[in-house]
Amino acid sequence: MTVVDVLTAVLVLGGSTLALTAAIGVVRFPDTLTRMHAASKPQVLGLLLVLAGAAIQLRGQADVGMVLLTGLFTMITAPVIANRVGQLAYREQNVRDDLLTADEADEFVERMESGGDDRN
Repeated sequence: MTVVDVLTAVLVLGGSTLALTAAIGVVRFPDTLTRMHAASKPQVLGLLLVLAGAAIQLRGQADVGMVLLTGLFTMITAPVIANRVGQLAYREQNVRDDLLTADEADEFVERMESGGDDRN
């Protein structure tokens, strides 16, 4: 077993572990915002680690470009999707207020509903 194989195994196993913890978090966390956090942060990092392991193993082949594009697409879309899910959950009042330490979105919504302009 070479050093490259060991590095690939560590990356793939680490990424798989992060993806597993993300899946457990999605099932066990109590509300939409915490589930969204579990689904976005460790899941993306886990996928990037698995893709890095695959890219190291495939080095020199044409498939590495596709692996890099997959990682780039994930890094671009995951934060946007998480933001939209969070906004929708908040708008639908599908959040537990007792879990929030600060509710900055409530101030923003009140300002917008009162006709205030938030372009400052």
